[in-house]
Amino acid sequence: MQVRLPAALLILSCGADAQTTNTEPIAVLELGGADSWNIRDGSSTGGDVPVEFTPIENWLEMEVGTTPVFAPHTVEWDTDLLFKKPWTLSKKAELMVGIGPEWVHTRQSGTTRNSLAGEFALDFMYWPGAGHRVGWFLEPAYDYTFGYRHERSISVSWGLLVAIP
Repeated sequence: MQVRLPAALLILSCGADAQTTNTEPIAVLELGGADSWNIRDGSSTGGDVPVEFTPIENWLEMEVGTTPVFAPHTVEWDTDLLFKKPWTLSKKAELMVGIGPEWVHTRQSGTTRNSLAGEFALDFMYWPGAGHRVGWFLEPAYDYTFGYRHERSISVSWGLLVAIP
């Protein structure tokens, strides 16, 4: 009896797992562009490459990404970790509100600076297909740098969503 009960529970739990089909991807890769407008220094343009995953369904999405932006005599790498609350607007549209820390590495006219910043973002996702395999995103954000000059900027990222099964 002692050996049979754990073996039966193991078999039943494996059978339940085999019947469960999870269509949610393990992560979503975002590939796109970004425009940033610094309040003091003007605009810059670059790329955007974050990866998003869901630790708590319908409550928490996490995004880790980097955005290199370029302006005359300036290169800036923004690397962030956003904690987002998702809302499903329809079968094809989602909205997320996120906040989190950001590391800003700037090289301007031969001088390099590293700063910690905070970021607030809205993330709109549109999935045209029923399977949520490929879609589009638009993400406006506000950044506040705690380091040198306490810089503030507004940015917009956009591009392609690719689900990672």
